[in-house]
Amino acid sequence: MAAVAAASTPQGVAERRGIPAAAFVEDVEAYLRQAGLDVNSALAFLQERLQQYKIVEMKLLAQQRDLQAKIPDIEKCLDIVAALQAKKALGEALIADFELSEGIYSRAKIEDTNSVCLWLGANVMLEYSCDENLENAKASLEVLVADLQFLRDQQTITQVTIARVFNWDVHQRRSKQAVKET
Repeated sequence: MAAVAAASTPQGVAERRGIPAAAFVEDVEAYLRQAGLDVNSALAFLQERLQQYKIVEMKLLAQQRDLQAKIPDIEKCLDIVAALQAKKALGEALIADFELSEGIYSRAKIEDTNSVCLWLGANVMLEYSCDENLENAKASLEVLVADLQFLRDQQTITQVTIARVFNWDVHQRRSKQAVKET
């Protein structure tokens, strides 16, 4: 029971998408006893965990930048798809020029379509419904932002725990030194 009171995770969350939750330490002595660590080992463990959080944060921030860069491109593509659908509703074909290779263009007549094909390269093409791609990108971005917030909370909790363990150690050393001097 004391172990639960000594270290608890926020809102009872153990992890979020593989990111372990940091334990908030209320009673440093009970935490050290439960973990079977001395102060230096506990501080080393907490510093290592903090570095791991920072590495994961850098990866998530890179993913967020990539997604944020893709969303405007996807929206431009959706504008083109909307133009296609408008022409389809009028019963007209869309005339478009597209690049075959550098400096070589061709004209195409695009008629009835319900999906968009995305060329991935290496002889691979993927077919999407018209709105599916943007919705997926926005949903991924929302999950990523939530993961980043969770990660920042874990970093803060870990930093506070490091400070509490360090301050507890300083207090213990001062108490021992005061006993020796008297």
